[in-house]
Amino acid sequence: KYERGFKWLINILGPDHHGYVTRLRAGIEALGYPQTSLSVLILQLVTLYRGKKKIPMSTRSGDFVTLRAIVEEVGKDAARFFFLMRGRESHLDFDLELAREESPENPVYYIQYAHARICSILGEAEKSKAGEGEGIDLALLKEPEELDLLKKVSHFPQEVISCGRNLEPQGMARYLQELAGLFHKYYAKFRVISSRDAVTASRLFLVKGVRTVLNNGLTLLGVSAPEKM
Repeated sequence: KYERGFKWLINILGPDHHGYVTRLRAGIEALGYPQTSLSVLILQLVTLYRGKKKIPMSTRSGDFVTLRAIVEEVGKDAARFFFLMRGRESHLDFDLELAREESPENPVYYIQYAHARICSILGEAEKSKAGEGEGIDLALLKEPEELDLLKKVSHFPQEVISCGRNLEPQGMARYLQELAGLFHKYYAKFRVISSRDAVTASRLFLVKGVRTVLNNGLTLLGVSAPEKM
């Protein structure tokens, strides 16, 4: 990796491999590289559930479920998102049934559905030419739910910086859940496309921003942002 030009290496180890950290750093130093060029992340164990039933696993007996099997059962998006929801120092209880559900209780579905719903709104607006020819007047976005969405969207760049700097992608997963929740709450209370063209144009501008952030955040996590669900 050093010969390929990388300056910073990140290794991911399990909770019973703390002893390897000093050995790896000593090896790097022996090769003539600074120990500080290696970061080692220690992840905690995962317990699999199917609903309330725990799936028994044992490394000693060789009884385990592979990651490939999980991806095949719940899909790549749900698998990635569920693993990214918890910090590396937190134990993860992974519910396979929940990961397959198409309901608000499934966090990745909840976020993807918000993105798909906005795509549907924008598609409807394009067909009906709603709000066309109107300028964007952000002063018209004065409902508390609209202000909450604007504030949350504005925090996205800082979330990206924080997650990258601290090597903690779970912050992005949490942020996207919160943003999707604010959008669903807003959508349940207000019509984006209405008879008031100026308000419609401004609300379309708002939801376009929410869609962009949801798309970018999911992409950073390696999760798809479907336009239809």
